[in-house]
Amino acid sequence: MGEQHHVTFPQEVIDEYAALGVDLVAMFSAGHLGTRMGVQIVEASADRVVGTMPVEGNTQPYGLLHGGASAVLAETLGSVGSMLHAGSSKIAVGVDLNCTHHRGVRSGLVTGVATPVHRGRSTATYEIVISDEAGKRVCTARLTCLLRDVLPADAQRATGG
Repeated sequence: MGEQHHVTFPQEVIDEYAALGVDLVAMFSAGHLGTRMGVQIVEASADRVVGTMPVEGNTQPYGLLHGGASAVLAETLGSVGSMLHAGSSKIAVGVDLNCTHHRGVRSGLVTGVATPVHRGRSTATYEIVISDEAGKRVCTARLTCLLRDVLPADAQRATGG
């Protein structure tokens, strides 16, 4: 867990953020929480974000994938999609997350796929489907993000300044 993997972004998106001094791939490694949980983003665009997370290390006392772990994966993927939709002049902030847990998983890797439900000027909503290695749906989530203008303090945080 915590290994760096290459995230796939369209080149024009990478260039847009690089011009602002932001390493987009590093920014969307899922952060410290994602690193601890083993979240890896493997594909990212405003139309589709895909990420994985191991079950091991992310279980509740009964040995099943923790619902909160599924929520972390879902919010990470939906936030990345929202941010890519919004562009570099806005920041995506989650305002609503709901998750329905369909079945338990005890081992392996789960994969989440986030696709847009709504992409507007001030909000973006993504549906995130999390499946086990057999392709069975484990969780369905929906995330809505507020898209607000970037403030100077946001830019400093994003560039490490």
